[in-house]
Amino acid sequence: MLIPCLACESRFRPDEYFRACHDYHRGKDVVAWTCPRCGNQDELRVFTGELGFGYARHGGFDVSDRVRVPGLRRRREDLRLDISLDHEVWRVPTRAHRFADARHRLVGAH
Repeated sequence: MLIPCLACESRFRPDEYFRACHDYHRGKDVVAWTCPRCGNQDELRVFTGELGFGYARHGGFDVSDRVRVPGLRRRREDLRLDISLDHEVWRVPTRAHRFADARHRLVGAH
């Protein structure tokens, strides 16, 4: 299974694709993704069995394109979204959680 970048049409194995996911926005239920090849940034929503691509609109997120990913599952946690496929799990932290971790590392370094 290969998952495409909608901008440059490169295709990625699931591990490479989901490792490029970052910044889960819990309120909009979207994940930011940056293409490892072209650097394009997309927002996407993870559904059971598919990814939904779209854009922010009226405080929400409108899905305009869908890509089937059989076996894809999701689980919302307090500070992250867990994406799973087969036996692999990718954890996408919320932006606030990511920044809190960075601040903690900076404070601990002094």
